[in-house]
Amino acid sequence: MLNEETEVLPVNLRRERMLQQVTERDFVRVTELAEAFGISEVTVRADLAALELSHGLRRVRGGAMAPARSSRTEPSFEEALVEYAGEKQRIGEYAASLVSSGMSVILDVGTTTTAVARALVARADLDQVTVITNGLNIALELEAAIGRFTVVVTGGTLRRLQHSLVNPLANVLLGGLRADLAFIGCNGVDAEHGVTNLNLPEAEVKQQMVRAAARAVVVCDGSKLGQAHLGKVVDASAVHTVLTGASAPMHEITRLRREGVEVVRVE
Repeated sequence: MLNEETEVLPVNLRRERMLQQVTERDFVRVTELAEAFGISEVTVRADLAALELSHGLRRVRGGAMAPARSSRTEPSFEEALVEYAGEKQRIGEYAASLVSSGMSVILDVGTTTTAVARALVARADLDQVTVITNGLNIALELEAAIGRFTVVVTGGTLRRLQHSLVNPLANVLLGGLRADLAFIGCNGVDAEHGVTNLNLPEAEVKQQMVRAAARAVVVCDGSKLGQAHLGKVVDASAVHTVLTGASAPMHEITRLRREGVEVVRVE
C-alpha cells in the first residue's frame, strides 16, 4: 500500500517520489499513484511520460515499471545537472554542514559535488578552508569565496563531457595529500559491487581521492543506489558515509547498512 501524500508537492519533488515508489515496488498502477499523490490520472500519466524520458522508467498498460538496469552512455554534465536538481541541492547543503573552518576538503567532479561547492560558498561563516578539486566548473564555482577559501586544481588531462581533469598528472598531486574530508561523486553505489563510475579514467582519480582523505563521503542522488557500472572505485565499506536523497530506495539503503556503511538520507 502506498503512503498517502497529504501535502501539495512541487512537480519535480512529486516526480522524484513517484520514481522512488515505482523503483521500490517494481510496478505501480496509475490509479494507486493518483490516490497517493492526490492528483488526477491524467497528471500521473504526464509525470510518467516525463520520467520515461529522463530516467528510463517503463510505462506499461495501467501503470509503470521500474527502469531496467543498463550501462547507458555517460550523460554530459549539463544533462545530469537538471536531474534531481532539488534533491542534489539538499544533499549539497547537508554536505557543506560537515565542513568547519580550517579544514582541507577534496571535492570530486560531478553535479552533486557542484551543489556541495555552491553550498560551501554560501556559508559565510567558513574561513581558511582549502578545497582541492579536479572539476574546472567546481573551481569556478568556488572562485567567489577566494580569500576565505584556497582553491587548488589537480591538473591533468581535460575531459570535455564532465569538465574534469584526469590522469596523467591528476594523481600526482592527490598522492601527496592528506585531506580531512573528501566528497566523492559516482554513477552507482551498490552493496555488492561498491562505488562505481561509467568512465575508467575518472574512476582511477576517485580511488586516489578516497585514499587521500581521512574521511570519504559519497554524495549521490537516490537514483544511483543499486546501480553498478564498469569502473570500480572502491568497495562500499571503504567509504565512511553515503549521503543521498529522498528518492533513494529503502531496500538499497538497508543493503548498504548491512555491509556496515553509514547511509544518510536527506529528505
